[in-house]
Amino acid sequence: MTNNNMSARTNRRPEPMSGIIDKVIRSLGLSRNYDGWRVVSQWPEIVGKQIATKTRAIRFSEGVLYVAVKDAVWRQELAMRIGEILKTIHSYPFGRAVKQVRLVMGERGIDTDDDRYKGY
Repeated sequence: MTNNNMSARTNRRPEPMSGIIDKVIRSLGLSRNYDGWRVVSQWPEIVGKQIATKTRAIRFSEGVLYVAVKDAVWRQELAMRIGEILKTIHSYPFGRAVKQVRLVMGERGIDTDDDRYKGY
């Protein structure tokens, strides 16, 4: 190996693991599913504290994000704001994977012992 090749290698910055993982997932054709699950995992950051304390994104499948809501009042509220919520989701680079949001009635996916859900 010549000195020129060696210095070129040592001058490169290491790539963050997240970038490498993203490249591998995309190269395998899994990006849409991965991106949808990123929405699930980042639901509180995406929708904000008020909505996140009353709901939980529980699943992503074939473009559909499933969101559990505790009661009919919050289901109605989210149903009226679904366009706004989708717009917010789509503002994230990975949010385009979500084509539809389905609201699931009841406590499925919501652990009421979790401190985030106190005060219902």
